Amino acid sequence: MMSGDYDDDEEEELSSGASGDEVHVINGHNKRVPTAPSAPPRKRNRKAGGDAIVEAMLAIAAASKMRAAALTNKNPDNSQDPSTSNSIDLDIELDEMELVAAAAGYLYYQRLVNQPPGTSPSTRGAYLRDLLQGPVEDCREVLRMDKRLFHKLSDTFREKGLLRDTITVLVEEQVAIFLSIIGNNQRIRVIQERFHLSCETISRHFNNVLKAVKAVSRGFFQPPVMETHEDIVSSKRLYPYFKDCIGVIDGLRLLANLPIKDQPRFQNKKGILKQNVLAACTFDLEFIFVCPGWEGSINDSRVLRAVLDDPKQNFPQPPKGKYYLVDRGYTNTEGFIAPYQGTRYGLHEYRGARQMPQNAPDLFNHRHMSLSNVIQRSFSLLKTRFPILKSAPPYHFQVQRDLVIVTCALHNFIKREDGVHDWLFAAEGKDVGAEEEPRGEEEEEELELLHTDSTPRELVADSLRDFIAFTMWDDFMNKCEEW
Repeated sequence: MMSGDYDDDEEEELSSGASGDEVHVINGHNKRVPTAPSAPPRKRNRKAGGDAIVEAMLAIAAASKMRAAALTNKNPDNSQDPSTSNSIDLDIELDEMELVAAAAGYLYYQRLVNQPPGTSPSTRGAYLRDLLQGPVEDCREVLRMDKRLFHKLSDTFREKGLLRDTITVLVEEQVAIFLSIIGNNQRIRVIQERFHLSCETISRHFNNVLKAVKAVSRGFFQPPVMETHEDIVSSKRLYPYFKDCIGVIDGLRLLANLPIKDQPRFQNKKGILKQNVLAACTFDLEFIFVCPGWEGSINDSRVLRAVLDDPKQNFPQPPKGKYYLVDRGYTNTEGFIAPYQGTRYGLHEYRGARQMPQNAPDLFNHRHMSLSNVIQRSFSLLKTRFPILKSAPPYHFQVQRDLVIVTCALHNFIKREDGVHDWLFAAEGKDVGAEEEPRGEEEEEELELLHTDSTPRELVADSLRDFIAFTMWDDFMNKCEEW
């Protein structure tokens, strides 16, 4: 499992950012220089070879210092002519070039030493070939999607020019490396041994695929449909009361890994480092908007307000007369209908002796929660498919933000392409009982303070909510509808 006990070199490589061009490589393909056909194979002592290179570097450095000192001591009074001075500068520059060449040779040697044992053209790519030719269950376990979708995703990156085949690694293997990491939360060392590639190569392709998925992610996020969803139309408990609802909004708090100077801003009330993610989804379990990277200490309502005030976020605003459902962590305002404060809301609160609703706000909150629970089910599916979101990966925070975006994009891609045939979505359809995240008493008190001064938009939303609630209650009492 991928955790905080990464080796230092692995953590430095993966923390470099989401782009592969930030990794400095001397020879990206790590090719060995073939020996002459006539010469018999010779075993090389890697430790002895490395020591020899180090000794050569030290010798060059010592010779350079001696030469510079000798040239300088020839004219202690600093009265040398310009031609002599230029000769000294040229000699020193040549010495520096020799040092750079020696260092480059040493780094190249280290790349060869870090190659996993048993690497050869015949073994590279063998793992993925066996995986794609094996049982479908194994492919789902490793790649988190079916074979057809995996090939379609890889072909998309190749056709758009976002990824290209290298001498040693095809696009399919690059995508498989990325999916193996985010879908199984595994360490780079494990992936290195599995694919017979160096840590640097694994890290570089991880960053490249992350960048490629993010580049096409906009096409995976579609605006909500304005027509009433079939799940609402087919339910007497929900229709016509929520006929103008187009989606659900909620916050998702994920564990975060940050430098010490940024940690206070991301600590929640329990002192745990988390990033707050604003997400919106449809009733088809597809995300329509994701905005990660907010401090875990910020209230959900403030995050939504900041996103709405920033045109660059491109949030899909609800048209006039339409609205999103939000939970009690948000302000009830026009376009965003929240449950009643001070009334039970969680599904678990309607169990036991007092399970029947007692009044109109009580009934409204229960049906509001039953419908808006779709986003909690979406979050549960997302973290089940990509367990890397359940931990605090030791990457740069920008990479952690990008991981949220690309996992949601891949979630939508699988839902749109495979639908109910996907094994996770099919299993979710049989068990839709996802519990909502509990909220503390301090947060509820803060939300009540936010509602003290109502704005005109809030008054419009309050009137709409009251109309829905009392119409719903009247039908429930007079028509003996199921609650």
